[in-house]
Order: sequence, then structure tokens, then C-alpha cells
Amino acid sequence: MSIQKIPEKNTILFVWFNQYSGILLKTPTKTLAIDPVEVKLKYLKNIDVIVLTHEHYDHLDSNLIKEVQKTTNCPIIADPASAFKLKNLIPLDKLQVIRIGDTINIDKVTIKAAKCNHNARYPNTYIITSEDGVKIYHTADSLPFPEMAKMGIDEKFDIVFCSVGITIGASPESGFEIARLTKPPLAIPYHTNIPANQKAFQQLLKKELPRTACLIPEINKIYQISKKEKNP
Repeated sequence: MSIQKIPEKNTILFVWFNQYSGILLKTPTKTLAIDPVEVKLKYLKNIDVIVLTHEHYDHLDSNLIKEVQKTTNCPIIADPASAFKLKNLIPLDKLQVIRIGDTINIDKVTIKAAKCNHNARYPNTYIITSEDGVKIYHTADSLPFPEMAKMGIDEKFDIVFCSVGITIGASPESGFEIARLTKPPLAIPYHTNIPANQKAFQQLLKKELPRTACLIPEINKIYQISKKEKNP
């Protein structure tokens, strides 16, 4: 599952490594682990940063974070509640709190925290922009919210991960609503342990939003996505 290949320009690689929102994301110069839970340490030995959305058990494994940070010396970018749980486990100079509206740069890769519609203390979704402008919206397990429409217009996402199950209220329909609001070229249904949820999401997209493609990911499979050139 480790991503050895280096993406070409305008391209990212990713792996969905659990049934929740765990993503390994590789840009041309950086490798990010988002919400690493239920993943072996050996697959996280070459990462540059860990990004955490909120403190729930399926998104934050404090002991794993501690071991990964000790092994890699990478920074941890965390929502306030996750940071609080990690404050005695991680060197403070390696623990960066990020709140809604904040942006943190990892060299030329940017990580911006946005609103998250989920029942956690201070949850974030994240807008991650690669060195060459590939823009990924990682929605954690957020339900849709009206401001996503403006975000879609302002940010012009290339890829949006849409929660379609497990968490309270999430369904193929709610995941589709995220895609409908943000209107990316590519939507990816995740955060589910039921493949039928992903298929139902795909069918909704095909019927209601035909300009948005759907990629149904398999756990631990590496995917390559290139940014589509926009018409002038």
C-alpha cells in the first residue's frame, strides 16, 4: 500500500486505507496521511505530515500518531480537540493546531481548514492544494451544508471525497448532495463499509450530475488522478 511512485505534474496519487476517511495522499513533493486509523506503521514511515479532522475513534488513534511521529519526526496538523488529546504525546513544536479558516503551508502544499457538519467538538474539513494547483476537498465525515456551494465556486475543487455511510445521517443521498453543491470534475464516495452505498452514490451522480465523474475506491489500492485542463 505504500506509494513509491512520484506523481507527474498536475497529478496526485492516493490510497484509501480504511473504511472511514483515512487517506494517504501523495503530491510531487509531499506525502500526507489524513486520519490514520487501522493502518500499519510500516505504511506511514515515509510521510511528511499527518492531518487530523477530529477526535473520534475512527479518525484519531493517539498511540499510532505517537509512534509515527517518533519514527518520522513529521509535524501533526490537528483540529483543537485532537491536539488536546495529543499534547502530552507529541513534542509541542511538532503539534500545530488548525482551526476553521486557518491555512498551514507544508512548503508549497497548502492545507486549509473549513467548516465540518459533524457531531464532534471542533471538527474540520480540509482543502488541500498541491504544488501545481490540484485541489482536493477532504470532507472527513461531514454532512452537506449550504456554504459548500460557495466553496465549490470559490475553490474550484478538482476532487471531492464524499462521505456516504457509517456516521449518523450519512447516506448515498447526503454524499451526493455534497457533490451537487461543490460540483467537482471528480467525486469519490468513501467513509462506508457497504459497497452498495458507493454504487448508489454513483448512480445518483450519473443521473443528476452527469458532468461529475465518480471513482469508487477499493481499500489499499493506489489511484492516480490528473487535473483536468479547464476550458478558457
